[in-house]
Amino acid sequence: MKNKHYLAIDIGASSGRHIVGWLEDGELRTEEVYRFRNGVSEENGHLIWNVRHLDYEVRRGIAEAQKKFEIESLSIDTWGVDYVLMRGDQEVYPVYAYRDNRTEKVIDEVHAIMPFEQLYERTGCQFQPFNTVYQLYDDLTLGRLEGVTDFLMIPEYLLYKLTGVKKKEFTNATTMGMINHDTLGYDEQIINRLGLPAHLFPKLNQPGEVLGYYQGIKVMLCATHDTGSAVEGIPMEGNQLYISSGTWSLLGVKTEKPITDISSMKANYSNEGGVGYNRYQKNIMGMWIVNELQKQLCPDENIADIVTRAEESDYDEVLDANHESLLAPESMKKAFDDLLQVKPQNKYDYFRCAYRSLALSYRQAIEELEANTGKKYEKLYIVGGGAKNQFLNRLTEQATGKTVIALPIEATAIGNLMIQIRNSN
Repeated sequence: MKNKHYLAIDIGASSGRHIVGWLEDGELRTEEVYRFRNGVSEENGHLIWNVRHLDYEVRRGIAEAQKKFEIESLSIDTWGVDYVLMRGDQEVYPVYAYRDNRTEKVIDEVHAIMPFEQLYERTGCQFQPFNTVYQLYDDLTLGRLEGVTDFLMIPEYLLYKLTGVKKKEFTNATTMGMINHDTLGYDEQIINRLGLPAHLFPKLNQPGEVLGYYQGIKVMLCATHDTGSAVEGIPMEGNQLYISSGTWSLLGVKTEKPITDISSMKANYSNEGGVGYNRYQKNIMGMWIVNELQKQLCPDENIADIVTRAEESDYDEVLDANHESLLAPESMKKAFDDLLQVKPQNKYDYFRCAYRSLALSYRQAIEELEANTGKKYEKLYIVGGGAKNQFLNRLTEQATGKTVIALPIEATAIGNLMIQIRNSN
């Protein structure tokens, strides 16, 4: 019997990839067939996504996959929080990127209407200045929601462009700061209190639902938030800690139900939707700080060589890896300099500082997690691009005291594929 082939389109903040998967002798095999660059652009002083480019690259990658394989189904996952406003079939531009600072002026206004303590109590979603709830309120104050019929999270939008079908997916919706943790649907009180148009918040759909077809290929929902798919893709023994390590480091654990007590709020832990479970996790700045340092200090050097030189450095200063000044600085080097008492002597000192600071932030997050869940964990699974960094893995093991299991696999694409395979019949 011929193997069925499935296509996972996994798009991150810096790149996208098309990965074909199939079952062979009970094992999942994968092959990357296409890769493309992604990134924010600056327009009129704001950071935006070029969704036309993303749509073009999605279609181009599908065409490349079809040259080699007969594709049974496909799905798309991306980062959370961001969205495209629609007036019928027309996009409302620009499509803002989460690192843009546009929400700074409305956060206090939102909290004056509904204090963050109330938002957290209802949603269990950690505070981030870019949460969708603040972005939508900014759109409301600017009149950008007038005549808007839909808002589609980035993967929902790209799936709509392939099928013509607009549907909202659960795991990505839980990144918004607007999903009630009891009903697992949009929180009507938040929507009504903020004056947001109720018609923008229809029923949520679960991973596995079929949307339609594109060139004869079945198109379905996976866990369209990339971390939701990544956690599905971790070959974990029992329930242990995980880090999905990319632009962001998402550190967490599966729980049966959301944990929304005051300790969780103070530790800024989030509760996000998984496939049949809750993900109790925290956003940590991640490889973003390393990538930005590399762009600025040594763009032509291989990251493996940079890591080696960082390991040889004896610079011992650390900083708060989650400091707000590191979110989108014009100069990452200057942002580091401003936070450090003793200035680095050479460029590799910055990288050593970044890696040690990340490892210490993981330790702090795990200490908070274990206190809030009342459980101790022995193992820490690390997947994604950061799993390839043996120096950071070693620092993490030393800092946390956990057994680090680094799996340099495309966990997000694997989770995307597994959801398709489970729902293919």
